[in-house]
Amino acid sequence: MGSYLAILSASYRRHLLAGAALAGIAVGAGALGFTALTPVGSALAQEQKGSGNTVRPEVGKPIQAALDLLKSKRGKDALARVHEADAVPNKTPYETYLVERVRAQAAAAAGDPAAAARAFEATAASPAVSGGERLQFLAAAADQYFRARNYGKAAELGARYFKDGGTDKSIRTTYIQALYLSNNFARTASETLSDVQAEEAAGRTPTEVQLQLLTDSYQKQKDQKGYANALEKLLAYYPKRDYWLNAIYGVAGRAGISERLALDLARLKLATGTMQTTDEYMEAAQLSLQAGYPAEAKKFIDQGYAAGRLGTGAEAERHKRLRDLAAKSLAEDTKTLGQDDAQVAASKDGAALLNAGFNYVLHGSSDKGLEMMEQGLRRSGLKHPDDARLHLGYAYHVAGQKQKAIQVFKKIQGGDGPASLARLWVIHLERGS
Repeated sequence: MGSYLAILSASYRRHLLAGAALAGIAVGAGALGFTALTPVGSALAQEQKGSGNTVRPEVGKPIQAALDLLKSKRGKDALARVHEADAVPNKTPYETYLVERVRAQAAAAAGDPAAAARAFEATAASPAVSGGERLQFLAAAADQYFRARNYGKAAELGARYFKDGGTDKSIRTTYIQALYLSNNFARTASETLSDVQAEEAAGRTPTEVQLQLLTDSYQKQKDQKGYANALEKLLAYYPKRDYWLNAIYGVAGRAGISERLALDLARLKLATGTMQTTDEYMEAAQLSLQAGYPAEAKKFIDQGYAAGRLGTGAEAERHKRLRDLAAKSLAEDTKTLGQDDAQVAASKDGAALLNAGFNYVLHGSSDKGLEMMEQGLRRSGLKHPDDARLHLGYAYHVAGQKQKAIQVFKKIQGGDGPASLARLWVIHLERGS
């Protein structure tokens, strides 16, 4: 499926790396409440009413000058005046808080996110800041650390923001992105899954980007089960061909998937438009002939010719021979269809009824064929009951009975091959395909 960063849309990347709007705090003058700062001069030396905090003129004047420069968008000049204030010895805790607060604002405006991040973090830690403002400064620090590409610190500050009661969704985006970019894939997956489940519980559709991130985070951990579940969820909401390819070929390549499911995989590939190569069409047709289903073999071959995969190139004559063989086998099968019905009905072997019934469905006699398959499924002795249910669900699909097919597929539980294919069939059919 590829790296999550590689599949991010350009618009989403721009959103991620947007300016301080992500933190809900503009970097222009006055945005952090300094428009109401006590005027420079002797007034700054007076105790702030009710606060017990004082600001001496030698600190207050350069701070006020920095704010004035910020109004003119002169971030670097403002930062220089902040340094002047910071050089004053023996600053009080409140003066230090003011210096760091304006330093953060000026550094952000000057395009120095690393310095801005450190200053915002220091401001958030000051005892002079209120609870509501602390959340704003934590958010701003996380944003600036992210833009400085210090993703570990961005994740740390984002976690503190939410632990302290923050709720801004844009900060949530930054936090989860920082987790991913700092290679904390397990935490990325758990946090993203929590967000996805919250969206679903509220009746909303998770975004494609969220589900891509969830899928990729599991893949990075080599968590096969988590990856498969996330990919199925991605398919359910956004059934794109690339996702189908990843899902189907993921099942095909999974350890423990039996060769007996090769034809079942081919059926799903054909239904979802994910047959890719000449060999796939050829192999599917050959497997159908070997299973005694020439009507199905003809379908694979016809689709292969229609897709331009068969009938061309150096192997064109070989393709023609297979097509002729399928046509001959179908003519013979049509002629002898039903001759063994009495023998099959008397057999205690449910598999014989299932196979004969499926062949009837492929020949267009759906009612009779489905009834035989249902009878076969009820008989004991089936070696692979879930395989039988998989074939019955597919037969209902071929017969045009989508809801019944879904019901049958949903009865196949577990994490093995038949269950994985059944879940993909349900996704395919429930999306109206």
